[in-house]
Amino acid sequence: MAGPTTLPQLPDDALTRVLCVVAHPDDLEYGTSAAVATWTARGVDVAYLLLTRGEAGMDTSDPARTAEVRTREQIAGSQAVGVTRVDFLEHPDGVLMYGLDLRRDISAAIRRFRPDAVLTGSWEQDTPVGLNQADHRAAGLATADAVRDAGNRWVFPELLDAGLEPWSVRWLLVSGDPRPTHGVDVTGEALQRSIASLEAHREYLALLPWHPAPAELIPAITRAQGRLLGVEHAVALRAIDLQAPPPLLDGTD
Repeated sequence: MAGPTTLPQLPDDALTRVLCVVAHPDDLEYGTSAAVATWTARGVDVAYLLLTRGEAGMDTSDPARTAEVRTREQIAGSQAVGVTRVDFLEHPDGVLMYGLDLRRDISAAIRRFRPDAVLTGSWEQDTPVGLNQADHRAAGLATADAVRDAGNRWVFPELLDAGLEPWSVRWLLVSGDPRPTHGVDVTGEALQRSIASLEAHREYLALLPWHPAPAELIPAITRAQGRLLGVEHAVALRAIDLQAPPPLLDGTD
């Protein structure tokens, strides 16, 4: 019997288009892709934006070759969960810097795709799985700021010259956040597709002999988060409604 529910599930009709923004190939594959698989199965249009190609991630491989391998494996992993649009930026792996250039590039991608939700990873230094990596923090914070930049025509006006009109995002979804507010039930087929999405990173994982098998790791991650929702397997997210009134003005005590 399921335990008591402590987090609500995201409503089935909350999302129609989602842009997932992360630093590296494989960042989404550690559980979050199970939520993506759930969404695409419902007909939600999901796209991925990778800020780097992960070229610094394979110690024994030249960065140029690594970028090719990890790009190919990310595309395969994305297809496993129903995502066919995967865009890559050329920011440097390992030294990703929060700043105006990164915010501009993410804002441009948001204006192109015009999603109602943007998903990214936590920018907190400490997460439920330990110390957060520097690129992850930069990517999360830049994305959090870019969702507002994308809706303001006077921020990065050069995007207007490129034909990219402002776009206001409704939801910012944050994975790996220590303060989740909602979750997605991924029990069943979505979990299996998420496992396949991580298994697609074969060459990368082959260089990590200590790495648990995806078929063991992903269910362990989603099972722990499932307890927060009272279901077998889930992905927990912090869901921020960017169009909601400030908490002090929402009419509740």
